[in-house]
Amino acid sequence: MSNQFSLLREKRFLPFFVTQFLGAFNDNVFKTALITLVTFRAGQLTTLDGKTLATLLPGLFILPFFVFSATSGQLADKFDKDRVARAVKVFEIAVMCLAAWGFVAHNLPALVTALFLMGVHSTIFGPVKYAYLPQQLAQNELIGGNGLVEMGTFVAILVGQILGAWVIASSDSGHSVAVLLIAIAIIGWLASRGIPRTPAADAALRINWNPLTETFANLRFAAGNRVVWLSILGISWFWFYGFTLIGQFPHYAKDLLGGDQGVFILLLTVFSLGVGSGSLLCEKLSGGRVELGLVPFGAIGLTLFGIDLYLASPAHAEQGGTWLSVAAAHWRVLADITLIGLFGGFYIVPLYALIQTRSEKSHQSRVIAANNIMNAAFMVVSAGVTIALFKLGLTIPQLFLATALFNAVVAIYIYTLVPEFLMRFIVWILIHTVYRLDTCGLNNVPDEGPAVVVCNHVSFVDALVITAACPRPIRFVMDHQIFRTPILSFVFRTNRCIPIASAKEDPALLEKAYQDIAAALADGDLVGIFPEGRITDTGELYPFKNGIRRIVERTPVPVVPMALRGLWGSFFSRKDGPAMSRPLRRGLFSRIELIAGPALAAAAASPESLQGIIADLRGDWR
Repeated sequence: MSNQFSLLREKRFLPFFVTQFLGAFNDNVFKTALITLVTFRAGQLTTLDGKTLATLLPGLFILPFFVFSATSGQLADKFDKDRVARAVKVFEIAVMCLAAWGFVAHNLPALVTALFLMGVHSTIFGPVKYAYLPQQLAQNELIGGNGLVEMGTFVAILVGQILGAWVIASSDSGHSVAVLLIAIAIIGWLASRGIPRTPAADAALRINWNPLTETFANLRFAAGNRVVWLSILGISWFWFYGFTLIGQFPHYAKDLLGGDQGVFILLLTVFSLGVGSGSLLCEKLSGGRVELGLVPFGAIGLTLFGIDLYLASPAHAEQGGTWLSVAAAHWRVLADITLIGLFGGFYIVPLYALIQTRSEKSHQSRVIAANNIMNAAFMVVSAGVTIALFKLGLTIPQLFLATALFNAVVAIYIYTLVPEFLMRFIVWILIHTVYRLDTCGLNNVPDEGPAVVVCNHVSFVDALVITAACPRPIRFVMDHQIFRTPILSFVFRTNRCIPIASAKEDPALLEKAYQDIAAALADGDLVGIFPEGRITDTGELYPFKNGIRRIVERTPVPVVPMALRGLWGSFFSRKDGPAMSRPLRRGLFSRIELIAGPALAAAAASPESLQGIIADLRGDWR
C-alpha cells in the first residue's frame, strides 16, 4: 500500500482530512440543494426568474474569495491553525442553522445570506487547508498528502452535489436537507477537535483589516517569488480550464448527448474520479518528492484529450437515452473527460506542493490566500470568456477545443519563463522510460543548509539521475565539455550546474568554478561533484582528485558520499566504445540504484576516505 494512505491512520492528518472533506461536502450539498430548488421550484421562494437566480448564486458564493481571502491569510498566519479550523467549524454550524431555517420556511433571503456566509467559511478555511500540510508533514509526504486532499475535495464535491440534488428533490418540506446540513456541520466540528496544535507562523503579525489594500499586498508579495507566482497562475489556469469544462456539462449532456440529469451526473462523476485518481497517482509517479516534471506531463494530457473530446463529440444533438445507453454510445467522450481529470491531477498537485515548499514560512498562509484570490478571478474570467465565445458563434465542442489549444499556449509561455518545469520533465521522462531507479539512504542528505554530494562517475546522465532522486536541488560541478553536450546542456544550464576545466585546459575557468562553488555553499545550496574528474571507461573507480579537499577547506560543510549502480553498460556509458553509440543497449526500464551513505564532517572528507566509502557503497554491481 502507498505510503500516502498510511497518513489516514495518523492523528496529524486524519482529523484535518475529515474536517476539510466534510467542509467541502457540506458546501456542495447546500449549494446544489439551493440551486436545484430555485431551478425547479422557484415559485415556492420568489417571483424572480429561476434561471437568473441559478446563474447569480454561484457568483455570490465566490464573492467572499475576492473580499476576504487576504484577511483570511493573515488570520491563518497569526493564529494557531488548529484554533482557526475549529472556529471556522463553529461558524459553519451557525450558518447551517440559518440555512436550515431558510429551507423549512422557504425564505430566500435567509438562504442567500447563508450561501454568502458559506463562501466566507470556505474563504477563511482555504489558507489553513494548504498551509497546515507543510507544518505537519515531512517534505517527502507533501505530494501524498496533497494528493489525498485533492482527491477528497473532488469526491466531496461530487457526492455533495449528487446528495444535495437528491435530498431536495425527494421532499417538499425542506426538513430533510435542514437536518442533513446541521448534522454534517456538527460532525465536521467534532472532527476538528482532533486536529493537533499547529503553531502560528507569525504570532506578532498586525492584521490589516482593509481587504482592498491587503489583497494588493498579498498579490505583490506572492509575485515577488517568480516560481511561486507562476505556479499560482498555473493552478488558476487549471481552475479556468475545469470551470469552463464543468460549466458546460449540463447543456452538453442534454443538448448534444441527448441525456437527462443522470448523464450530467455521469460526466461530473468521471471527471471527479479522474482528478482524484491523478492526484493519488502523483506520489507514486514522483517517488514522494515535489516533482515538477509532472506539470508539463499534465499539461500535455490536458491539451491532447481536450482536443480529442472535441473530435469525439457528436456533431448534432442526439435522441434521448438513459445514462447507460449514452455511456455505451459515447465511451470515448467519457474516456476523454476522465483523462482530462487524471492529467489535471498530475498538473495541480505538484504546483500546490511547490507553493508550500518555496514560499516563506512566515507568509505561507497569505501566499495561499493570494492563490485563492487568483483562482476565483480566473473562474469569473472563464464565465466571461465562455459567454463571449458563444456570442461569436462557437459551439460547446468548439469551446472545448479552443480551451485545449489555449492550454498549450499557456503551458509553453510558463515553461519559457521558468525552464525548471521543462528541465524536470526531461529528467522525469528519462528516469521513467530508460531506467527504473531504486534509492537507499537518501535521508542522509540534509533537509536544509549547505553540503557537498560526492558520487562516482559512470555515464553522461549521472547528474540527471541524482537530480531525479534527491529531495533537494543540487548544483553539480561537471566537466565543461559534458556541460556543453547537445540537448543535455539545456538541463545542466537550467539546473545551474557549474562547468569546470583542468588547470592545464583553462585555469581561469577552474578558478571561477571554485569561486562559484564557495558562493553556492554560502547560499545554503547543495553542491554535487564527481571527484574522479572523468567518466569511467573501464567500469572501475579512477583515483579521486584533490578538489574535494580544496572545497571543504575553504567552506567546511558536511559531505555526503553516494554511489551509482547499474549504469555501467547503459547507452550513456562508455562500455565497449563511445557513449551514446548503441541505442537501447540494455533495453528500456533497466534497473539502476543510487545509494547514499552517512554524511562525513569536512575534516574527515579526504579524497582517499571518500573513495573507499563509495567503493563499498557501489559493491560488485557496476
